[in-house]
Amino acid sequence: MPESNIITPPLLWQPSPTLLKESHLARYMAWLASEKGLRFRHYRDLWKWSTDHLEDFWESQWEYFQIISHSPYASVLSGSKMPDHKWFEGATLNYAEHVLRNKTETRPAILFKNERQGLEETSWAELERQTISLARFLKQCGVQKGDRIAAYLPNSPHAIVAVLAAMSIGAVWSSCSPDFGAASVADRFVQIQPKVLIAVDGYTYGGKHFDKRDTVRELCQLLPSVEQVIFIPYLDKNAHLVVEKEVTKWENIVNPAPLLPTGGERARLHFEPLAFSHPIWILYSSGTTGVPKAITHSHGGNLLEHLKYVHLHNDVRPGERFFWYSTTGWMMWNFTLATMLAGATIVLYDGSPGYPDLNVLWELAEKAPIHHFGTSAPFLVSCMKAGVSPKTKFDLTNLRSIGSTGSPLPPEAFGWVYENIKPDVWLSSMAGGTDVCTAWVGGNPLLPVYQGEIQCRCLGCAMESWDENGRPVPVGEVGEMVVTKPMPSMPVFFWNDADGSKYRASYFEEYPGVWRHGDWLQITERDTLVILGRSDATLNRQGVRIGTAEIYRCLDKLAELRDSLIINLERADGSDWMPLFVALSPGATLDEALKGRIKAALRAEYSPRHVPDDILEIPDVPYTISGKKMETPVKKILQQKPLEKAFNRDSMRNPEAMDFFIEMAKNLSK
Repeated sequence: MPESNIITPPLLWQPSPTLLKESHLARYMAWLASEKGLRFRHYRDLWKWSTDHLEDFWESQWEYFQIISHSPYASVLSGSKMPDHKWFEGATLNYAEHVLRNKTETRPAILFKNERQGLEETSWAELERQTISLARFLKQCGVQKGDRIAAYLPNSPHAIVAVLAAMSIGAVWSSCSPDFGAASVADRFVQIQPKVLIAVDGYTYGGKHFDKRDTVRELCQLLPSVEQVIFIPYLDKNAHLVVEKEVTKWENIVNPAPLLPTGGERARLHFEPLAFSHPIWILYSSGTTGVPKAITHSHGGNLLEHLKYVHLHNDVRPGERFFWYSTTGWMMWNFTLATMLAGATIVLYDGSPGYPDLNVLWELAEKAPIHHFGTSAPFLVSCMKAGVSPKTKFDLTNLRSIGSTGSPLPPEAFGWVYENIKPDVWLSSMAGGTDVCTAWVGGNPLLPVYQGEIQCRCLGCAMESWDENGRPVPVGEVGEMVVTKPMPSMPVFFWNDADGSKYRASYFEEYPGVWRHGDWLQITERDTLVILGRSDATLNRQGVRIGTAEIYRCLDKLAELRDSLIINLERADGSDWMPLFVALSPGATLDEALKGRIKAALRAEYSPRHVPDDILEIPDVPYTISGKKMETPVKKILQQKPLEKAFNRDSMRNPEAMDFFIEMAKNLSK
């Protein structure tokens, strides 16, 4: 297993006395005391109660957030063994209804910017009007409860309108961003047989225009279930689409004011009452090595979980501006939408985070202004390596929190945030994923931030760190991240997995009845957490397992390295070969001196086992579209696995990065 670090890291942030009293989490604890007679001196005690008494905890969430239910539930939880469990059976509700109950005339619903235009506002009234119009159109097209709506859209207000319209009528949403290729999108959407496809003509990224109409035409051929195409001229307002499907332009749907049949009076949005377990959206696994799994989430499960996290763990408040750099192909887009449940104004950006330079998102943080700024760990590391210092260029007075996810945030990036962005900002590293459409572990407004550590296990998440025999490891040691009790936001099923075999194999095969997430986890004596990378990309050196995140954490300190990737290849004779692949910063050379510094750093910070056998220069590190390093696919390529089984180019952000490894595999076989 990865080796643990027992040194107490520096304390970087502590909550203010005001936050300790006025945060949503503090108010919830006060509510528990007054309404339930439950008093907790420390968050750890509250967390333990929330996992020891699951039904009481989740029922308290239902009451505290005043869930609008159109029928009562018979029980909070039945069948506590995963995955054979059900939540709040009998209850009927609608996620969109809980978003739009926050509408107001005093602040915008959406702020939006892309590379071609400045910041634009969408009012709550306009959001509701467009949602009513689109929902009415979908019904006219014959869309019924349970039908699927597929969206090929950028991170723009169109997608927010469309998902709310779909949810309001009980249709099931699924989206991909337009940087996905046709085959990759088809791999996802063919599985779910959508009735309607919503698509744009193209998008802009890094100052370049990408016309995607040929891709949309191909999708229409690959998706015979689609009866109606809603076309959005996004790149070119004069664009048209000709396909052998019924095509209606977005502007012809949302521009007319929605009226009641008698005319005159403004129409109201009808929210279809839906069972707690009714599908809300279908998200997908990365699909880097096979057909992506169609992970289906529920209205009620995501509603309760999102209300909990955005209020109690992220402390999002009405009128605050919430931003997370994302695309519609990543679950953080869904999470951004979720902050509207707290009355937040969501800030959307469509474009490259590095165009024209790495200051573009920090400039947006000033202009919006943004209160909660979310991004990926690689973006923060890129800013750090590039010497970006937002505090010297921008007024970030309103910035309260910075969120990071996608991969472990190295300690050095924690320090960079406090030195170069804002000394009193609350840095909230979080981890969870597509599988639960939330974070298992993340922020806490009542706890301190230690360098390199995640603040807490989230309420209601019975997370532990286990050894290979299914036993909790001692505090401070590293084991497999597991969740031992059910949560409402766990998937209700995988689409086209009638007997549940794919679902069970994905999470419950290693430890029956216990969710194995596939990450190395260390729970410290402070009850903070450190994630040391994916356990399925483990480096096994002479019987000792090493987390890849440890390697990257060390190498991120070297300015000469732009990025890195490491794997370990086991040989038939029992030996192994652990090469380190490095992408160099401009002007750097991979000479013997640099190789020596890399090896010395890894040996000094960790152990001789962490030192690679070879260090090789590559043009770029391959990433999935959602920003994860593709360690396992690279390993499969170098193991001479068939390329079609090793990775899928259409699921990659930079598919050309695989060419180096494909050529290398050919040479290894000679």
